[in-house]
Amino acid sequence: MQALQTFLVEDSPLIQQNLIATLEELSPVKVIGVAEDENSATRWLQDAAHKADLVIVDIFLRQGSGLGVLKAAQHQHHGANMVVLSNYATQDMRRKCMALGAAEVFDKSTEIEALIDYCVALAHH
Repeated sequence: MQALQTFLVEDSPLIQQNLIATLEELSPVKVIGVAEDENSATRWLQDAAHKADLVIVDIFLRQGSGLGVLKAAQHQHHGANMVVLSNYATQDMRRKCMALGAAEVFDKSTEIEALIDYCVALAHH
């Protein structure tokens, strides 16, 4: 099974480290890039040299927001699956993210296992 080339948009270095370790250990994920703010994430996604199968986006970033990243990604045809991982996964936020092209929205505090299951299922496609 091919590892999912994954780009992570998360502003907390501690969460980055823990999430990368967890995902790479428990699912077929290889994190190939990280951004801490909207501009860096958008620039990375716009670069044709970067190919990701999966993009995991947090909503609240050091600068800008994950919603801006999702919005910018709508105009790119990179083919990556966009998912949101946030502490702010309210019903309203889930609707906004899905409307902007997110395939799934996961709550950081309660749905990490669901994210891992999603990654495993995605890798089998």
